Amino acid sequence: YNVRNYLRFGQLDREQTTFGHIFRDAGYATCIVGKWQLGRDSMSPARAGFDEHFLWQVTQGRTDSTGRDTRFSNPVLEKNGELIKFENNEYGPDLVSDFGLEFIQKSVNSQKPFFLYYPMILTHCPFSATPDSPYYFTDDSTLMRYKGEPHYFTDMVAYMDKIIGKIQHKLQQLDVDDNTLLIFTGDNGTDKPIVSLLNGRKVAGAKGASVDGGTRVPLIVSWPGRVKNQVNSDLVDFTDFLPTICDAAGISIPDSLDIDGKSFWPQLQGQAGSPREWIYNWYSRSGKVNDARIFARNQDYKLYATGEFYNVPNDYLEERSLDYGSLSQEKTVIYDRLKSVIDHYAGRRAEDINFHDKQEN
Repeated sequence: YNVRNYLRFGQLDREQTTFGHIFRDAGYATCIVGKWQLGRDSMSPARAGFDEHFLWQVTQGRTDSTGRDTRFSNPVLEKNGELIKFENNEYGPDLVSDFGLEFIQKSVNSQKPFFLYYPMILTHCPFSATPDSPYYFTDDSTLMRYKGEPHYFTDMVAYMDKIIGKIQHKLQQLDVDDNTLLIFTGDNGTDKPIVSLLNGRKVAGAKGASVDGGTRVPLIVSWPGRVKNQVNSDLVDFTDFLPTICDAAGISIPDSLDIDGKSFWPQLQGQAGSPREWIYNWYSRSGKVNDARIFARNQDYKLYATGEFYNVPNDYLEERSLDYGSLSQEKTVIYDRLKSVIDHYAGRRAEDINFHDKQEN
């Protein structure tokens, strides 16, 4: 969990072991495409366990000297350590995803197992026209504003879906789709100008917030013949991906790693597995303890380290904290269980190990 290893936004501790390291050590070709934002050293992706990379925002900032965002049209990207400024109407998401497809092709041709990590550039703001939009390049001013124009969000979602379709088609074309685990998930809620519908309920974007709109995201997993076609409501958090993909690949996690994640590979195969009773969250963009938003939750109830306690399905915006003294015995048991989780991880943030003096990766 972040409480144990997060430094601050844009910095990755070089001592951390990633799934890139684990899969590379197991004989996989490894590649990362999309966005980086984990250190300004051009060697950062390689040090994180990736043989190849094609990324936005490694050594360069988010904007160029004119204030124009550099991730979409005419992007500034880095390919295996080489900085490239594109100036012929190229589109960043196309460039990096095509590189990923080439990586898959090369790996299959060489009969080597592959691991591709694609932290997508889409659908992040600035919301701007895509190559499929009627105003692509004629409305390029959106890239000069951080939020852009929200009405382009729909186009960006459609283009993201198109890219995912290209990946699926490549796996099918190479006849490896029945031997490839494909995972799609969001990393946080939608940005604030965007209002979506979930089961008929309007959900305003809450990126950066700890309410459901900021933390509940899609998770779709595909592996024809291996992953059961089902909807599963078990709790999953991001620490669970490492043990799950290692289980799926038959890779042992090094004994030296003390992980918090719990594999949901059995559930993907239609088995009961051992579902989580709770998930934990520690979020502090700055990395400072005093800025952290900390909670533990189960399916229905959510407890913050501050003592705020919510029944989430009945209070999605967390406007009515439940009073501990008025709780039923059943709810008191839930409260105390979640509090024990928070108390357990409270001792894991060792500020005396010079978190903020770590060398930037």
